[in-house]
Amino acid sequence: MMRAQEIVERTLAAAAHLRGCVVLVQSTSEAVLRWANSTMTTNGHTTAGRVTVIALVAVEGGTAAGVVSTAVTISDQARLDDLVRAAEASAHDAGPAQDASDLPAPAGTDASWDDDATETSIGVFGTFAQGLAEVLAGPQRQYGFASHELTTTWLGTSAGVRRRWVQPTGSVELNAKTPDLSGSAWVGASTADFADVDVVDLAAQAARRLEWGKRRVTLPAGKYETLLPPSAVSDLMIYLAWSMDGRPAQEGRSALSGPDGPRVGERLTDLPLTLTCDPSAPGLEYEPFLTATRSGDAISVFDNGAPTRRVDWVRDGVISELGYSRAEAAEFGTSFTPPGDNLLLTGGTDASIEEMVGRTERGLLLTCLWYIRLVDPATLLLTGLTRDGVYLVEGGEIVGEVDHNFRFNHSPLDVLRAATEVGATERTLPREWKDWFTRAAMPPVRVPDFTMSSVSLGR
Repeated sequence: MMRAQEIVERTLAAAAHLRGCVVLVQSTSEAVLRWANSTMTTNGHTTAGRVTVIALVAVEGGTAAGVVSTAVTISDQARLDDLVRAAEASAHDAGPAQDASDLPAPAGTDASWDDDATETSIGVFGTFAQGLAEVLAGPQRQYGFASHELTTTWLGTSAGVRRRWVQPTGSVELNAKTPDLSGSAWVGASTADFADVDVVDLAAQAARRLEWGKRRVTLPAGKYETLLPPSAVSDLMIYLAWSMDGRPAQEGRSALSGPDGPRVGERLTDLPLTLTCDPSAPGLEYEPFLTATRSGDAISVFDNGAPTRRVDWVRDGVISELGYSRAEAAEFGTSFTPPGDNLLLTGGTDASIEEMVGRTERGLLLTCLWYIRLVDPATLLLTGLTRDGVYLVEGGEIVGEVDHNFRFNHSPLDVLRAATEVGATERTLPREWKDWFTRAAMPPVRVPDFTMSSVSLGR
């Protein structure tokens, strides 16, 4: 089997007759634990690899891009030649690309370029597993899943870029249930290495929610003052960040379109809230260079190797930036704004969710959201369901659990516009988008008149 660096160099050599070429090699090492009914059911370690070849081809009318990926182990030159030919054929089929531009020039070198893939192991759960044993011996029935991945990426381009990055991704989800299975509570956490995960504390949080659920109440649909915990806030803000593409805003087909163009500069809130992607955020770091295996709004395969940077989508309550590929930035006369792989909302107070509950006369405390879907792109109105616990707050205390879930209809833009209190930012795990996005830091947010549009049976 060829080393990643050899795959890159041999593929680029085979593609020397093309206008340009990008090669991405990825190796993912994953360790997992799973438990059900307070019993360990699965533990294991897997590895997987992928090679992506992007051929840039001169065609009538400009430059075309073709993308081919394979998970097959590369062991000979013939396979690489086949990938180059397939990517070249795909480019000819696609025709001239609207986002065509010269590949980015090298911006320094990676000292780790020649290193092998970095692997995780089941040993990453050492301290975590000790705490989990204590949890599984407790009175609640425990169900859950923990995963740790290390993905090593090598990027090489015909423009001379050679970059390597190791991305850690970890998460744990824990469901605690009462012995008769009538009550259930969820907690989750994201992590880079599991050194900062206290599973005993997570289980204690779930146990506290089960205690709240001993008293059940029934509430109708309607508008409620609602406390959104960091997990729920992250799922809403991630959808907002994914929607902040420049071209749709320029062309009048998104919620970020205004009567005179994109809404950049429009104030959403008087609170000093900032929504940010930052590749150097401590504990939430992501690739300092762009990797793209497709082109679309705000992203282009022609941008592979370009530096990523901090992007303030909202700064001090004002819409600050929208996403643009380099070609789009040139087209619309704005700045190249690369996408990011983390998201932080800052600018709130140092208040905890418990302190915010204590200041609530009557309202709802949510646990998390799921099944989120877009209803109206013009307003970014989303619908979805609450999950694993909606709690009634009265007189600053949690007095019971609502015996059903709600369907909600609300826009993340309106969450920012209407928020009356924002607490302390903390690392959190998005429940809905966890499989695609785990690096998030969010505060709890108080939203008056959050719309619970209908009752959803089940807890």
